[in-house]
Amino acid sequence: MPLTLDTYRLLGRSGLRVSPLALGTATFGTEWGWGAEREGARKLFERYTELGGNFFDTASTYTNGSSERLLGEFARGERERLVLATKYSTLRQPGDPNSGGTQRKSMLASVEGSLRQLDTDYIDLLYLNVWDFRTPVEEILRGLDDLVRQGKVLYVAISSAPAWQVSRMQAIADLRGWSPLVALETEYSLIERTAERDLIPMAREMGLGVVPFSPLGGGLLTGKYSRDDLNPAGAVAGETASSRKSLNAALGMVTERTLAIADVVKEVAAELGRTPAQVALAWTLHAPGVTAPIIGARTIEQLEDNLGALQVDLTPSQLARLYEVSAIDLGNPHALLASDHIRTVTSGDMKVETRR
Repeated sequence: MPLTLDTYRLLGRSGLRVSPLALGTATFGTEWGWGAEREGARKLFERYTELGGNFFDTASTYTNGSSERLLGEFARGERERLVLATKYSTLRQPGDPNSGGTQRKSMLASVEGSLRQLDTDYIDLLYLNVWDFRTPVEEILRGLDDLVRQGKVLYVAISSAPAWQVSRMQAIADLRGWSPLVALETEYSLIERTAERDLIPMAREMGLGVVPFSPLGGGLLTGKYSRDDLNPAGAVAGETASSRKSLNAALGMVTERTLAIADVVKEVAAELGRTPAQVALAWTLHAPGVTAPIIGARTIEQLEDNLGALQVDLTPSQLARLYEVSAIDLGNPHALLASDHIRTVTSGDMKVETRR
């Protein structure tokens, strides 16, 4: 069923309504050597909001702070209706170990900086960006809850952390009456489905909405790659990373498997009269547990193409082909638990639906 940006979805175990596609703003600013200048970024913002979009994704360190500053500038005047999500934990001041990490000092300083850069009194959604394996979870959760109680943050979330740690944190938050996590941001696409092993099932069980980043597989699912782009033997990132395309090849992302997946995406796109990017996004958009994939664009043309995914209606046979070509081995214990033998010894001949 076709969607629109104002077909809002609830984010996890919360009452927060967000658009089914979030606009990533790491392209706001050119400090990283790519991205959109101020006026180009403004056009992206205005087109997305004109169509009813309300969900923006940024971070304190994206484009050295320009992402937040530009987003805050554009949001002025309609701040209340927008959902601004930002992140903390990446290093903000080289040489200062406490300017990064998940601890309370880093958290509070990063949030104060984001409030200034976004020119706002509150952050709608704050993610812990990268798990650092150092800070006690009680310190993190209490710090996040303090920010919510102070009104500086409305909802809290997490990204790039092990499933077992996220579920543990959610259980502790529930038991102690602290603010629960409402969203999980994780890499997820047709070429990166490992989140299906534990992260996505955990998120569904624990009440976190899944917000996938890199739903186009770093651009590999846009149809721009061929066997000519396969990484030559012995190449390393530093030798061939003169562009995004060569960087993907150098990092080993361009493989026979990923190209085979991209080929099926292109076939389905041709059948539907759509672009490969739209098909790849539509698959992620309708995957179980997913709330809002994050799209990123540098031009209006790219944005319009991505938004076209909302109108893509994949047939059951097309979905089956996409699932089959991109299938992963779920590994132990998942494959065992899904086997007919286990179902027989636990349920006999009864037909019992499995909750996923």
